[in-house]
Amino acid sequence: MGILTRPALLLPDGVERSALILLVARGLRGVCDGFIAVLLPGYLLALGFGQLAVGLISTTTLFGSAFATVLVGAVGNRFAPRGLLRFAAALMIATGLAFAGLSSLWPLLIVAFVGTLNPSSGDVSLFLPLEHARLAESATGDARTALFARYSLIGALSASLGALAAALPDWIAAHSAVTPLIAMRAMFIVYSTTGFIVWVLYRHLPSHHPATGMPCAPLGPSRGIVTRLALLFSVDAFAGGLLVNSLLTLWLIQRFGLSLGAAGQFFFWAGLLSAGSQLVAAPLSRRIGLLNTMVFTHIPSSICLIAAAFSPSLALTLALLLARSALSQMDVPTRSAYVMSIVTPAERPAAASFTAVPRSLAAALAPALSGVLLGLGWLGAPLVACGVLKIAYDLSLLVAFRRVRPDGRAS
Repeated sequence: MGILTRPALLLPDGVERSALILLVARGLRGVCDGFIAVLLPGYLLALGFGQLAVGLISTTTLFGSAFATVLVGAVGNRFAPRGLLRFAAALMIATGLAFAGLSSLWPLLIVAFVGTLNPSSGDVSLFLPLEHARLAESATGDARTALFARYSLIGALSASLGALAAALPDWIAAHSAVTPLIAMRAMFIVYSTTGFIVWVLYRHLPSHHPATGMPCAPLGPSRGIVTRLALLFSVDAFAGGLLVNSLLTLWLIQRFGLSLGAAGQFFFWAGLLSAGSQLVAAPLSRRIGLLNTMVFTHIPSSICLIAAAFSPSLALTLALLLARSALSQMDVPTRSAYVMSIVTPAERPAAASFTAVPRSLAAALAPALSGVLLGLGWLGAPLVACGVLKIAYDLSLLVAFRRVRPDGRAS
């Protein structure tokens, strides 16, 4: 029996069946994001580029995602949500084909800006605000938090499996006459093919969502609280942008000489730990609240990251990074559920876009800076800066919103 006929395996009670399509699409995209984030630095190095190019590509990608998200927030309410999702899938198809065929830096930078490439462990693409708004309309209350937890869980699990696939080019090159570069180009064809499958899946979404008859609206009564959240989220995003998966892979290669295959195995286990934490996020948030879950799981993960920068051995470094992975993503579903719960249903697409834009812009500034630091030989600087900034974000978030309930009222 096909997965689309067995929604109980993925959907919590009280969630509409159409959300399953979004979860399946997220899983397919996550596999691609997983192997692309690991392969990207090796692919660019194989094309003859240096560390700075890896940072520039990552920065350009995130800037492009921010620009696309701005457009969604500004004019997205004029178009059918299903049409926007299919447009995003079409961009994914084109992005994979372009990266498979191009070899010069400037054309690759252009494609990175307009395309859907994701150099990080989380979803930072055009898909994010579109799917979040659609998911938020599919459930309410605790069911919404559980749905976002499943969404994040599927993303983490699929990305970890995709990271294992990053070893395929080396395996293919070792067992055939195909060069590693050609094998890596083939992985971008896989990325493009997956985009087509996602495009087909989106065609099965209802053209008009039945959960609400209200049209999308710009931010109104929720503007103040969403603005404050967006500003704080941008600090967290800038910190995360200093160490997207592509740059963490580059750091492990430079610091310890790790191969792409070994890096893929590390990200597989890191992804499994992140996925497991998604299962804990929803019940934990019911016990201690969304905000406390976001903050008090995030700070220890940042401490592990800072410690990894000073670790003298590969084994200890990987252990600290794995411990970080087990804690760092619990805030993802709770953050999404928190944002969606403080705005009116009609404001949700705009709120998803408004909080995603500063995150994308802030994150876009950071990878190029990390590329420069790594190129100068300051290998530990991105890790320390990322950890310190994230701790500052967590404490600021706790102080600013400790008296605000998920429904937006003062406690």
